[in-house]
Amino acid sequence: MKSFLIWLTLHLLVWAVLTYPLFKDLDLHAWRLAGVAVYFLVFFITPLFYKKISSLTLLYCFNAAIAAIIFFPHETYEFNMPVLFVYTLLMAEAAERLPIRHMAVPYLFSFLSIMSFLIFGEIPRMSLLFIILFSVMLVTAFIYYKLKDKQHQKLLSHHEHIQNEYRRLKRRLAQDEENARQEERQMIGKEIHDSVGHKLTSLIMQLEVYRIQSNTNEQLHVERLKELANESLEETRRAVKTFKQQEIGGLQGVMRLIRKLELESFIRIHFSVHHGAFAAPLTGEQSFAIYRAVQEGLTNIMKHSQAREAQITFEAPGGSIFRFEIINPIKHALPFKEDYGLASMRERLEKLGGGLEAQRNEKQFILKGWVKLKGRGDLHDSSTSS
Repeated sequence: MKSFLIWLTLHLLVWAVLTYPLFKDLDLHAWRLAGVAVYFLVFFITPLFYKKISSLTLLYCFNAAIAAIIFFPHETYEFNMPVLFVYTLLMAEAAERLPIRHMAVPYLFSFLSIMSFLIFGEIPRMSLLFIILFSVMLVTAFIYYKLKDKQHQKLLSHHEHIQNEYRRLKRRLAQDEENARQEERQMIGKEIHDSVGHKLTSLIMQLEVYRIQSNTNEQLHVERLKELANESLEETRRAVKTFKQQEIGGLQGVMRLIRKLELESFIRIHFSVHHGAFAAPLTGEQSFAIYRAVQEGLTNIMKHSQAREAQITFEAPGGSIFRFEIINPIKHALPFKEDYGLASMRERLEKLGGGLEAQRNEKQFILKGWVKLKGRGDLHDSSTSS
């Protein structure tokens, strides 16, 4: 649309100069003004045929012929030099829209029209020489432009091919890294299962043997040690199971973990997701740090508040940082002191280029945190509430 308006403005300026003398004698030049109207009618319907090369070629040829008829030298009308600019605009538009083999047809019509002006018009020798040189240089310039444009399009196509190949390799590299990370997680899980798990199992068996052989006073103490060892073994098995699961990054993984925590802790959690948070490229480490920070925030809620609900908001404004906020209503404004859990969560987030802030007023306990995002351009904003 922008290019069409530019062409229209240039045409109006040139045609205003050419048609102004015609209005001095409307009776004599009425048919010429009618030809101008036909020319612009074709000009306005030309954009409808941009994808039909043959029809577009015929329209350019038709307009070149119309211009030749309107401005053909006559005893009552002399040749006007600005007519050359009409053909310049026609040839320029043909060079822009047509392939080089189709471009030759309207160029031939335009060249023949200019030659007819030179043959039948009374043009001074110097003006004649100028018009011939101008026409030759114009055709040469547009052909050169078309060849360079074809080369440019070829380079663009090559660039697009290389860019697609780069994207494919980048996706493959990300997948290879994910596979390597998953293999490492499984290897660590297997190592924990084979070493720590087996040793804890052996410890439980030895405690059971010792409990049987011990006297009554020691059996209660041994039973507690055995219970602690069983709990440690169960924790180890859960850790191994977690290592074997597919790592889920991004906000979806964080929300899945929080939903699981919600069921385990009997807390009602309301989520609000704004400003491209779902599309934020969180790494597995960032996702886990955010989850742990939210978990610590909910732990503080259960510790300092009688309400069993919380509002969690996620957002990624501008695509440069990922922010989360936890808000919990409180009934009693008790003194709040930051504990070791929040301090360790702040330290973990700071290592990822983020931070953590805890606030408390008479009505709410608020925990705010953020991490920096890497390797991301503009994100599409979206807002979702659940």
